[in-house]
Amino acid sequence: MKLALFGITGLPLGKRNLKDPRLDQADKLVEAQKKTYAQVDLLGDDALLDADAVLASPEGRADLILKDLEAVETRLGRNPPEPERVVLERIKTLLESEQFIFGSSLDAEAMKAVAAHNFCTNKPIIVASPQELEDPDKLVLRAFQDAGYICFLTVGGKENRAWPIRKGVSAWEAAGTIHSDIQKGFIRAEIISFADFIAAGGETEAKRAGKQRLETKNYVMQDYDLVNFRFNK
Repeated sequence: MKLALFGITGLPLGKRNLKDPRLDQADKLVEAQKKTYAQVDLLGDDALLDADAVLASPEGRADLILKDLEAVETRLGRNPPEPERVVLERIKTLLESEQFIFGSSLDAEAMKAVAAHNFCTNKPIIVASPQELEDPDKLVLRAFQDAGYICFLTVGGKENRAWPIRKGVSAWEAAGTIHSDIQKGFIRAEIISFADFIAAGGETEAKRAGKQRLETKNYVMQDYDLVNFRFNK
């Protein structure tokens, strides 16, 4: 996941671990050779349009809206085709009321008319408070989650690891996050919810308590599910 920083200083760019305390909890319950956090790529504001989401300061929020508003007004001044003009006018109204394009009432059909434009606010924008900037690890984790991402866990053996995925993906898609061979040979996903895992005191204990279940490829992954994929090698 690529997270662009806009109006935020003091955070080094590049790979950054997502310090989710739930992985620390899991690591205490299941023995493994190492612990591996999920990661995000922190990008500068010059890579804004390449990012999956934006983490902005309160001042940066206003600047992002202004950037899009200027782009809309410039395009409207060039007499675009009627379908595009109608949508641009709607976007202008949104921006003037200090709303982002992402998460607005504009549907996919409307956005097709302006698909040629790379608007800054047509992606998740997470605004950081001054207080949050004092705890970068917690802030980046919130940005990851608010942008529509979750993690699943694999534990034991070589590593206890958190794997980042988009919210709403299937077990089959999640399997591909680990390796394409697991996805191709997918049979079933053995799932233990994180709450059941913690309540039981570990993976083995959760299995003994009957908390592990078998799910098909269409199962929608839940945040911090503990997973073991069965697959044909």
